[in-house]
Amino acid sequence: MQSTEPSTEPTRPAPAGPPRPTPPTSLGALVAAAKLGCPRAFEHIYRELAGQVASYLRWHRATDPDGLTNDVFAQVHRNLDRFEGDEPGFRSWVFTIAHHRMIDDRRRANRQPPVQGEMGVDDDLGCGDVEEDAFAMLANDSVRELVSVLSPDQRDVVLLRVVADLSVDDVARLLDKRAGAVKALQHRALATLRRHLEPLVAAV
Repeated sequence: MQSTEPSTEPTRPAPAGPPRPTPPTSLGALVAAAKLGCPRAFEHIYRELAGQVASYLRWHRATDPDGLTNDVFAQVHRNLDRFEGDEPGFRSWVFTIAHHRMIDDRRRANRQPPVQGEMGVDDDLGCGDVEEDAFAMLANDSVRELVSVLSPDQRDVVLLRVVADLSVDDVARLLDKRAGAVKALQHRALATLRRHLEPLVAAV
């Protein structure tokens, strides 16, 4: 008589599917993966650079930094297949787009009545190779307001160097200036900030 008892053999688990690919971690590799159509790679690019872009726009008192940041990355996404270059080149390209958006926003704001508001700055600022005291000064809340005493060219240079973490050559190309002129503007800007900050420090 045939036994009707269930089999005691262990059930084998179903074979697992192929592992989900993990996006690369370096910015250059993320860009390459995003250009091939990997949506997760572009999400990582956004997370890596969006904070710095928003900070740059806030330093420039953009009317809607978060909205402009989204506009910047929407344009990056649309034109990504046209980008050719390395990791520093990609960072420079993103901040070129952000800079142009900031200029457009400033022109629109100049046609409207000014609105007084508080300027916030993200903590995750980029760190380049500008003079070390620039980072200490720009971390001071008082200096965040003192940036307004700089000329437009000085402000552009300092923020592109410190917040955007661009090289002197990248800033020179973006602003259509010679590298020597960028270095001179940077030197004068930091000297001006230091001169205005000293009385505040002495008063503490």
